[in-house]
Amino acid sequence: MIRAGTLRRGGRQEVNMTQGNIAGHLLRFAFPLLLGNIFQQLYNMVDTWVVGNYVSNEAFSAVGSVGPIINTLIGFFLGLSAGTGVVISQNYGAKRYDKVHDTVHTAFLMTLVLGVVFTAAGILMVPFALELMNTPEEVIPESTTYLTIYFAGVIGLMIYNIGAGILRAIGDSRRPFYYLVVSAIINTVLDLYFVLECSMGVEGVALATIIAQGVSALLVVLELLRTQTCVRLRFRDLKINREMLSKIFKVGLPSGIQFAITSFSNVFVQSYVNYFGPDCMSGWTAYAKVDQLILLPMQSLALASTTFVGQNLGVNNHERAHRGARTALFMSMGTMLVLMVPVMLFAGELTAFFNDEPAVVEYGTLLLRWLTPFYSLCCINQIYAGALRGAGDSRAPTVIMLCSFVLFRQAYLYVMANFICNEILPIAMGYPAGWLLCSIITLIYYKIKGFTGNSIADRAEKMA
Repeated sequence: MIRAGTLRRGGRQEVNMTQGNIAGHLLRFAFPLLLGNIFQQLYNMVDTWVVGNYVSNEAFSAVGSVGPIINTLIGFFLGLSAGTGVVISQNYGAKRYDKVHDTVHTAFLMTLVLGVVFTAAGILMVPFALELMNTPEEVIPESTTYLTIYFAGVIGLMIYNIGAGILRAIGDSRRPFYYLVVSAIINTVLDLYFVLECSMGVEGVALATIIAQGVSALLVVLELLRTQTCVRLRFRDLKINREMLSKIFKVGLPSGIQFAITSFSNVFVQSYVNYFGPDCMSGWTAYAKVDQLILLPMQSLALASTTFVGQNLGVNNHERAHRGARTALFMSMGTMLVLMVPVMLFAGELTAFFNDEPAVVEYGTLLLRWLTPFYSLCCINQIYAGALRGAGDSRAPTVIMLCSFVLFRQAYLYVMANFICNEILPIAMGYPAGWLLCSIITLIYYKIKGFTGNSIADRAEKMA
């Protein structure tokens, strides 16, 4: 029996979120997405665990501290990927399957072109970015090796993400999860083999990552080639549709710029952390690994709200879209409160899992216990930003987040480090300060503007 709100085409399951239980749709969409995100985090998490336990403290710091550099480029692309998902989900909800087809092929060709550009740009920016982060001399060789190999194979990550975004836009979050499970297992096995058997160190974990990402890209492409749904990929149909590319950029470019600039600003945040030396860098790395995991349920629900809002505004059901955003917020807040307690209680053990050096554990425990209580603030800005993006209004959350996470946070860090207290905890509190400001402004904007004015839904008939 097929549940209400679920369609089957050619043996493939799609999810129509314009009818049926709201919480059920969000949960069924977000749960496999959450599991998939956990496995995606395992790429870098396994890398850091292996080098932290079997290589050296410098290697651990190197692999764990380069995230802002990677995310500066990848964040920009993920914004475009999110824009693709919004355009597809709205056209899918409105049953404009010809436009879905054009968007899929435009987005895939765009990804191939950007993959070449990002590979070259990423490799070229490595020395400059490491210098900006004030990377200690003893960490630079391993950081350079890891980043160079990572960017050489970054196209695999890009192809997977655009393909997974296409499938999720029509409600299929399960298959992207299955592919991540396979690639995460491959990554783990290769990490251990390259490091323990081949003694390749940082070079080994970087190679394991790009090979695993290549496998996930291959799997998602094969699924798009054989699916019988409206998102089926045909290489002979690959071409740029100017209308669809314009819509992708209109929705995704602001988010991409926001992600890229926010990540680039974190390069400077990392420079403040690096000032305190390798032990602090390692403690921050361990904190960041736990931070990434605890935020995943909220991020998964935010992506679910984007698809939910997009599909419902595609049929001009504003009230259901609003209820979906509220439900996602309540679910994310409840989940976050449940996760906070064990993280704070076992902060030392969580840090030691990655690196059991006493000084590293001290730094990691301090950061986890002081920052974790503020994570609930992120739920407000992330869920409502996701809902606004589902409505096609990505400009407002982009501006709000840039002001909160870049301008305000950088000003806070500069004043704190130079005029008040140059210690790691006051520096780290720049994150919750930015979350609070962003949540307040986002909530006010959402309450005043909602899904009116700039939303794609308000122009649905013109898109027909």
